[in-house]
Amino acid sequence: MKKIGVTGGVGAGKSTVLNYLRDMYDAQIVLADLVGHEVMESGQEAYEQIVEQFGQEIVGADSYIDRKNLGALVFADPEKLRILNGIVHPAVKKEILRRIEQARKNGKACVVVEAALFLEENYDAFCDETWYIYTNEELRRERLRVSRGYSDERIDQIIAVQKRHEEFLERCQFVIDNNGTEADTHRQIDRRMRQ
Repeated sequence: MKKIGVTGGVGAGKSTVLNYLRDMYDAQIVLADLVGHEVMESGQEAYEQIVEQFGQEIVGADSYIDRKNLGALVFADPEKLRILNGIVHPAVKKEILRRIEQARKNGKACVVVEAALFLEENYDAFCDETWYIYTNEELRRERLRVSRGYSDERIDQIIAVQKRHEEFLERCQFVIDNNGTEADTHRQIDRRMRQ
């Protein structure tokens, strides 16, 4: 079974690549961000640890962790953010590895893992190769304005904290240039999958 990691800056078009791999290659797609939400749900691995660490006041009336409330708490204090990441990231990795193993048992030929902090959290350690979805900054900005309604200020903030193009190139084995048409992107994926 082939394990592919997919990364790239915000607005690069990772979803386009993931959808194509799912639809054309029957790839099992694992989104680390969604897994992160799931491990924080009541009864899941990280839930009790987070509530124990940050208090009942972060839990809403529906018994779910109020992510906005928790975010305000941890982003105002680097030590609290470090503690939260120390709970959530190991739980996410463990769950992703479980899903990869389940996909293998189910006979999947390919699993694709996508994560916002893919390289920072070393998800590449359990992938056979990592693909970098490259899109120039101007196009990424336009996509974020149109598809997500982000302001230029919000886009500046996000891009400022993301890895530089050179850092992605250093750690990824394959680059998809996603500056052209969707068909161009699909052709690059097809070539790589045939290899």
